[in-house]
Amino acid sequence: MTAPIDLYYWPTPNGWKISIALEEMGLPYAVHLVNIGKGEQFAPDFLKIAPNNRMPAIVDPEGPDGAPVSIFESGAILQYLARKTGQFCGPSERDRIAVDQWLMWQMGGLGPMAGQAHHFLKYAPAMDPPNDLPYAKDRYRAEVARLYGVLDRQLAKAEFVAGDFLSIADFAIWPWAVLWEGQQQSLEDKPNLARWLDAVGARPAVQRGRAVAVEKRSDAAKDKQAQAVLFKRG
Repeated sequence: MTAPIDLYYWPTPNGWKISIALEEMGLPYAVHLVNIGKGEQFAPDFLKIAPNNRMPAIVDPEGPDGAPVSIFESGAILQYLARKTGQFCGPSERDRIAVDQWLMWQMGGLGPMAGQAHHFLKYAPAMDPPNDLPYAKDRYRAEVARLYGVLDRQLAKAEFVAGDFLSIADFAIWPWAVLWEGQQQSLEDKPNLARWLDAVGARPAVQRGRAVAVEKRSDAAKDKQAQAVLFKRG
């Protein structure tokens, strides 16, 4: 019997990437909640696993050569799980190159830019004192719109992001893209993106992955304690 993977997690888009992948891959896992609004990501034991004090992270007790391995950074975790299972990484080397390209696109582009859009559009204006910065709001709203245009054009050519097969690139991108409304985006001119969001979101494993500890999800725009932890300076 396969030993469960330990998943260090909080119900955010980055956390959903891994819970969705684990559900889609049929891997057993045990959830360890890391309440980022209370600063649990700074706990010494967690920092041994994730030195950048960010979740998600995993510990696989059956890692390479049967020895345990800990992994941080969601993209690295997705690549590891795809290699471990031989699933969702593409059927050929050319396909795997496409998967890696779009995974890196999410890690270096959509994730950071959408995260900044959420921050400046929703959270910063609610801080004490308020930080309502029109330039920052316009900049990140526009960059996310540009990125969704890139994604929509790609999805006009293929059923899924990297081709006609579901991959870890979809698992990485969907959790951020599904929050398009909070990024003040529109799907009216992006029919391919809208189609893909619905198709991936209808998958039972995706729904299970997103539902993990969903009751713990809170609105940092209204939680002053979480703001102090998540947005502290220095």
